[in-house]
Amino acid sequence: MVEIDVEELEGSLYRVLSSVVIPRPIAWVSTRSEAGVDNLAPYSFFTVASVDPPVVLFAPVDGPDGLKDTPRNARETGEFVVNLVTEDLVEAMNETAATLPAEESEFDRAGIGRVESTTVAPPRVGGAKAAFECTLRELIDVGGSTLVLGDVQYVHLDESIVDPESGKVDVQDVDAVGRLAGSWYAHVDDRFSLERPP
Repeated sequence: MVEIDVEELEGSLYRVLSSVVIPRPIAWVSTRSEAGVDNLAPYSFFTVASVDPPVVLFAPVDGPDGLKDTPRNARETGEFVVNLVTEDLVEAMNETAATLPAEESEFDRAGIGRVESTTVAPPRVGGAKAAFECTLRELIDVGGSTLVLGDVQYVHLDESIVDPESGKVDVQDVDAVGRLAGSWYAHVDDRFSLERPP
């Protein structure tokens, strides 16, 4: 076994954590700055925090000057949208990971269409098969990251991922892309089912 004592570690445990905690879903978060610039960036430290009330969270690693555009916009406006990254959008998502000045929009740089949201100002990603419109619940500093919690106010689901009989999302139709580490990603095309014991 390779042993790591975190207190004696020189540098960061980022690569170990991001290589072992896999695959991670990707929150493709759209925000709008107070100046009206639409921002779009992917974050793979992402999950559901609560079902009742519905709350999602993502945790951007802070930039060299503090908050990145996404958490700063969420703090200043109180709104954001989490868009689902599927196989057909993964190249566009990767383009939005580029570091741009705050006054430049990743939507425009990557040629991604905007769709007007229903309850919040930031737009949704055109073609996203699912999107959660959120209002900011809380920002929490955790070391060199900022936990962003959002109350889900409105949900958009493409009909292609919803079973017409049950009205529920069919997980077999959700071709989400997961984040691994470095430049590696994963598909969810190798699914299997296990019945939960009573």
